[in-house]
Amino acid sequence: MNKRTLTAVATALAATVTLGAAGCSGSKHPAGGQGADGKNPATANQGAVVGGTPQKGGTLTVLSNQDFTHLDPARNWVMSDMEFGTRLLYRTLVTYKAAPGTAGGELVPDLATDLGSSSNGAKTWTFHLKQGVKYEDGTPVTAQDIKYNVERSFSPDLPGGADYAARYLAGAEGYQGPAEGKHLASIKTPDDHTIVFELRKPFAEFPNATVMPTFAPVPKDKDKGPQYDNRPFSSGPYKIESYERGKKLVLVRNTGWDASTDQVRKAYPDKLVMVMGLKANQIDDRLIASQGADASAVSWGALRPESAAKVLPDAEVRKRLIAESTNCTDMVQMHTGRAPFNDVKIRQAVQYALDRDSVLTASGGPAFNDLSTAYMPATLFDGKEPDTLKIPATGDVEKAKQLLKEAGKPDGFETKMTVSTGDKGRAEAIQQSLGKAGIKVTIETVDPSAFYATIGDTKNRTDIAYTGWCPDYPSGSTFLPFVFDGRYIKEKGNSGNHSLFRDEPTMKRMDEIAAMTDAKQANTAWQQLDGEILAKAPAVPVLVRRWPLVLGSNIAGAYGQTSFGGQLDYATVGLKDPSKSQG
Repeated sequence: MNKRTLTAVATALAATVTLGAAGCSGSKHPAGGQGADGKNPATANQGAVVGGTPQKGGTLTVLSNQDFTHLDPARNWVMSDMEFGTRLLYRTLVTYKAAPGTAGGELVPDLATDLGSSSNGAKTWTFHLKQGVKYEDGTPVTAQDIKYNVERSFSPDLPGGADYAARYLAGAEGYQGPAEGKHLASIKTPDDHTIVFELRKPFAEFPNATVMPTFAPVPKDKDKGPQYDNRPFSSGPYKIESYERGKKLVLVRNTGWDASTDQVRKAYPDKLVMVMGLKANQIDDRLIASQGADASAVSWGALRPESAAKVLPDAEVRKRLIAESTNCTDMVQMHTGRAPFNDVKIRQAVQYALDRDSVLTASGGPAFNDLSTAYMPATLFDGKEPDTLKIPATGDVEKAKQLLKEAGKPDGFETKMTVSTGDKGRAEAIQQSLGKAGIKVTIETVDPSAFYATIGDTKNRTDIAYTGWCPDYPSGSTFLPFVFDGRYIKEKGNSGNHSLFRDEPTMKRMDEIAAMTDAKQANTAWQQLDGEILAKAPAVPVLVRRWPLVLGSNIAGAYGQTSFGGQLDYATVGLKDPSKSQG
């Protein structure tokens, strides 16, 4: 995700939106960043559609300071990239309803006629494809194309994608993709409009997994290996007209797309132009001003914390602000397979030394963030995270020093931390708080588009990474196993488990919970396991952010899609007056 840095303005902002007594866990911020009237000034439009119903036509401009991590559906597993790809360029077996708030979490059929049917105790799943779905060249989308993309997601030269297929498909162990004509027998396509998945264990939530870009179609004759990232072949409402990496992406209508087959995407604009490489502060200022062409623009990245002071006090600009929760937990993940972080006391020292409150301030204050006391977000704890460790939000430096002494490091130690460039302010807050306990941190920043590849190289990465995880759907099964199951760690393209945590009791318990047929029982078990892993401290949960976006004044049909990390839902966004757009 695109993340921002700290300035003095952010600190001033925290003071302006933080009124009242100190909150729980030693935090000086009330929960939710409430103002004097008891309301969070950033969430006035939460759950609402901003700008009314769009008119068809015009050019929607997206302003960005970065490129995508991946657009290839076999490799696309970053929340905002997934939302862009699956809403605009390609379709999946099922998807999320285009609606604000909790309604946006509802599964609806996309390429499939329904949400799939199970047999063999939820080990066999069958999907039937709609008739009349076509690619940009007018050729039909087939079941074989979906099978092919799932298979190519196993290719070693296409790292980074969702690994649900690897985790659940029968006979997938050791599979290396469709090169040399090798295919998975566990994916059957009895005809062009039927696809059957054979799983090695029951998985009642399998339809949720088919929202992932892995389950989008790719015709074999269009596949260009790693180069496919530059030009995915469209089955969605738009196709790529041009793409200069790091500079500009232009999408135009896919004339092969038939709206009658698609209940989700409205495709209001005629064209989408994404301009990359801009300075983030300029993007914020341009959208706040909303002059000329910028009135028909939106931002790719979230509003910078220091820009919030220009937005929250201004009622007119606030009308154009959306700030849905990302539902993603930011974490400090430590390399548990390498000294000194292979010692649980060292990791616990980091837990106690970390001043999460200072990181929250660096993130724009409580209007845009909630502190985390668990790994999974509150939505997976029935709305409220537990606080099992009771560590003050400002940290406990003396306890941290005691743990370092017990670990044989009374004078502390030196280490390095990798962060996305947008997280530099958060990293500096972490650096300062750990330094008080004697843990000297050197910060290494990486461009957002290369960040996941950098920390996913397990042999050449630093000891600490500041990153996070978002549940792909509302279940603990899509959070804890992806972040803490050591059996799926990859040497390159490693995703989720950036603490490289390999703990046998934890993995055994994950298997036991996955085998539970009672969803309520499983939910409780995931919640309990969260606390058990937290005690072993492979990572420190820090906060859950909102995704604040200021919209141009000519934007309509806009809301944050909660199932895609609060990012703008490109399925329905458009313009109030297309004639006022440029491009």
